[in-house]
Amino acid sequence: MTNTSGKGMGKNKSTEVTEVVNGGGKGMGKNVPAAKNFTRSSRAGLQFPVGRIHRHLRNGNYVHRVGSGAPVYLAAVLEYLTAEILELAGNAAHDNKKSRITPRHIQLAIRNDEELNKLLGKVTIAQGGVLPNIHQNLLPKRSKKAEKAPRPEGDDEEEAS
Repeated sequence: MTNTSGKGMGKNKSTEVTEVVNGGGKGMGKNVPAAKNFTRSSRAGLQFPVGRIHRHLRNGNYVHRVGSGAPVYLAAVLEYLTAEILELAGNAAHDNKKSRITPRHIQLAIRNDEELNKLLGKVTIAQGGVLPNIHQNLLPKRSKKAEKAPRPEGDDEEEAS
């Protein structure tokens, strides 16, 4: 049954019907292999497990319903914070000429960063220690000889003349 009206491409009407039933697009036929399954983490381009975070949100009794975008967003935020802390801790380890990151390096990284320190202000890190700090009142007073020591040239001498 071809179209004899002269209008159209000469397609069979039954072919047109089957195209609509099959979806009418590429790759919708029966002989096309099924698409590979991708994890939600790989779809989002993340390393953190979106599915596991979704499971913990559901089973954690936080809310009755969890949207599909919530675990993706949470995984992205957690991955970003982890990468930020690890980068700063790696720099601290490098400054101390160490190749491994220890809790001390994590502590130094967090406490030297203003925003991370505010976020994790009430967090105690085991084996982290404290920031090296000596209060000014505890330092020895400068002697009079040190106060009268010659100043670098060009500071006050030019003003006096």
